[in-house]
Amino acid sequence: MDVVNQSMISEFVLMGLTNSWVMQIFLFVFASVFFLVSILGNTLIVLTVACDSHLQYPMYFLLAHLSFIDIIDSCIATPRMINDLFKKEKLISFEGCVSQIFFIHAVGATEIVLLIAMAFDRYIAICKPLYYLTIMNLRVCISVVVISWTIGISHSFFQLAFVIKLPFCGPNKLDSFYCDLPRFIRLACTDTYRLHFLITANSGFISLGAFFILIISYIVILITVRQHSSGGSSKALSTLSAHISVVILFFGPCIFVYVWPFPTFPVDKYLALFDSIITPFLNPTIYTLRNKEMKMAIKKLWNLMRSRFIILFKFQRIS
Repeated sequence: MDVVNQSMISEFVLMGLTNSWVMQIFLFVFASVFFLVSILGNTLIVLTVACDSHLQYPMYFLLAHLSFIDIIDSCIATPRMINDLFKKEKLISFEGCVSQIFFIHAVGATEIVLLIAMAFDRYIAICKPLYYLTIMNLRVCISVVVISWTIGISHSFFQLAFVIKLPFCGPNKLDSFYCDLPRFIRLACTDTYRLHFLITANSGFISLGAFFILIISYIVILITVRQHSSGGSSKALSTLSAHISVVILFFGPCIFVYVWPFPTFPVDKYLALFDSIITPFLNPTIYTLRNKEMKMAIKKLWNLMRSRFIILFKFQRIS
């Protein structure tokens, strides 16, 4: 698809978050630390689930894939934002801007579907524990992952199908640190009222609808747990509270950005910063700190890696 020939603008100027030198230094340290910890933390979860035989359960399989999605999410906008902080001109090509929009929506929609699948997993584990391993088997888990990515990529293509042919011939300044659809389409040299409504209906109401579906499902699970309280249910309830925290942290900024009726309100830039930097960091933190099995598995993996490193070091000294 030749997107360059369909637009008179070849690049956009990102206005960033702030022009204050002090704030830029703070954001550089803040974003760099959270980015590194997010990448390392989520990678550790993926490796732990893959290496520990005691974690070969549907819940941990889905959790590992959620961490994998968070790794991708962390790499979409954050590295460019860190790199652009001290630049006078923060430029991004038209193709780069469109690619960023595509990956943001593909990964975001995929995570929404995966969170719904994880809520269903908790529902089966708590409400129908005897049928859990029968219903949530490996084949079902793989199908869930494939379906989530299919829906995410299809959603992103649907968004871009209406945006890619817009004429851009005037202003090229995006008041953000990354390319997002609401600000992007406002730069088009045509009336985008209907398109903005379509994007709101597609992204905003889908996020809002999925959020309410998840909250309702958690309420049903909580009622079931209260009626059939036991040690196993209490353990599952601890995991469920972590799921609720992740859902609120993930959907809050999304709903505000796409459903809030005043899209020029500057707070949406900082909510986007929260969604792209802090949320991927909080996911591994919430799950690992509240899950004893994960903490034990991580400790076991760390001890194994340390012992192998010591053996390798001694072998090199002998040789």
